[in-house]
Amino acid sequence: MSTIHDESKHSSCGHHHGNGESCGHSERPLKEVKNIIAVASGKGGVGKSTIAVNLAISLAQSGAKVGLIDADLYGPSIPTMFGITNAQPEVVGKNLLPLEKYGVKLMSIGFLIELDTPVIWRGPMLSGAIKQFINEVEWQELDYLIFDFPPGTGDIQLTIAQTIPLTGAVIVTTPQDVAIADVTKALSMFRKVNVPILGLVENMSHYELPDGTKDFIFGSHGGEKFAKIQGIQFLGSIPIDRAVREGGDSGAPCILTHPDSATSKAIKQVATEVARNVSIKNAG
Repeated sequence: MSTIHDESKHSSCGHHHGNGESCGHSERPLKEVKNIIAVASGKGGVGKSTIAVNLAISLAQSGAKVGLIDADLYGPSIPTMFGITNAQPEVVGKNLLPLEKYGVKLMSIGFLIELDTPVIWRGPMLSGAIKQFINEVEWQELDYLIFDFPPGTGDIQLTIAQTIPLTGAVIVTTPQDVAIADVTKALSMFRKVNVPILGLVENMSHYELPDGTKDFIFGSHGGEKFAKIQGIQFLGSIPIDRAVREGGDSGAPCILTHPDSATSKAIKQVATEVARNVSIKNAG
C-alpha cells in the first residue's frame, strides 16, 4: 500500500507560521504539536538516526507526548531501529494513523514501501511525501515531533525547514575534521532559513576501555571545539558502544536495554538539555 503522491497534486502554502498556524487552505499543519525539532547533520554515517531514536524515547520516558518522522526517504532506518518491519499505518478517512512503539508515534516511508525496494523519485515527489507526513497523518497532541533529517542540505531539508515552523535543530557530528566540515553546511542552511540551533551533539566521541580510560578513536573534542567556535551550545558527547549498534539492528534501542550505560546516561543528558533549551526559547 502507498498513498504517496506527487507534490503537484498536494499544495502547501510554503510559509512560516508561528505556533503551526496555517494560511487556511492547508488542513492541519501540525497545529496540535507544541515543538518541532530537526535532528540533522551535513553528512551520513554520524549516527543521526540513532540519536533521533534514543532522543525521542528519552523524551517519552520523561512523560512527554512524542512523535518521530523518518524524513530520510532514500534510506529509512526507523522501521528497523524500532523493530517494526511488517506493520502498515491504518488509513482513516484521508489520513494515516501513525504507528506507535516505546511510547513514540512513528511515520516512515519504510512503513509504506518494502524496505528492500529502491526509492527512485524526482525531487517534487520526495517533497510531496514529506508534506503528506505533515498534513495527512493524525499526529494529534504532541509535546515534541522530531524529524530525523536525511544527510546533506538538499531539497528535502529545505522543504521541511521552509514549510514547517521548526522550534529548532539539534546538529549531530562525529569528532573528526571531515565530519565537522560537512556539519558546517547544515548549520549554515538552518541559519539562512532562521531556524534556531538548539545545540550540537558529538556522537562516537570515544571508546571506554575496560580500565576506565577513554580511547578517542576519531580525535578528541572536535565537536565541543566546533560548537564553541560557532557560538552554539554543546549538548554532550555520546561514547561508542556495541549496545547502540546491537539495539539499532534488533529494534530494541540501547536506552531501553542498557539504561544505566554511559551511552544511555549521555543521551538522557542530551534530552534534558534539549527540553530545557526548548522551554527557554518558548519562554523568550
